[in-house]
Amino acid sequence: MHTIKKNELILQRNSTALLIIDIQDRILAAMQNNQQLIKNTLKLIKGFRILNLPVIYTEQYPKGLGPTSAALLEELKGINPVQKMSFSCFGADGFAEQLFSKNIKQVVVAGIESHVCVQQTVMDLLANGFQTDLAADAVSSRSEFDYNIALNRMRSLGAEITTIESVLFELTAVSGTDEFKAISKIVK
Repeated sequence: MHTIKKNELILQRNSTALLIIDIQDRILAAMQNNQQLIKNTLKLIKGFRILNLPVIYTEQYPKGLGPTSAALLEELKGINPVQKMSFSCFGADGFAEQLFSKNIKQVVVAGIESHVCVQQTVMDLLANGFQTDLAADAVSSRSEFDYNIALNRMRSLGAEITTIESVLFELTAVSGTDEFKAISKIVK
């Protein structure tokens, strides 16, 4: 009898969190594919809420850049933003503690900008031993060139480059459940 192995890179519900980085209206307008970014980030948030998984979101210098986009705030109700001045989320007070206290091992990342705050956070997540899954269809930069270079760099450093649909179905794991049906409606 063979022992069947499961790939350890598949996202596990008991150890995964969603991190949304700096999707604030004042900078969102300048991003490539910004409406798609909002639409896909909303799908991630809704999916993580259905699966009852932790969601963390950050705001870069909210005094100057304003709050998180109003398009996301309804789905983020009940969660307080992590405010930061540093580009990496690890420079924000209490950020790392949220991950460690919830026994998170895998972090799904969405947000802006791919080549600045997202990339520096991904690099620090990897340095701290977190499996980092970057939802390529839920991150953006002002230029496509910066976006592409950032994705290639993060991949070369060990980040898993994936999509929102892959993330949600990995976490759902099986079909036929009420959660699967709810997730299926979100990704359509």
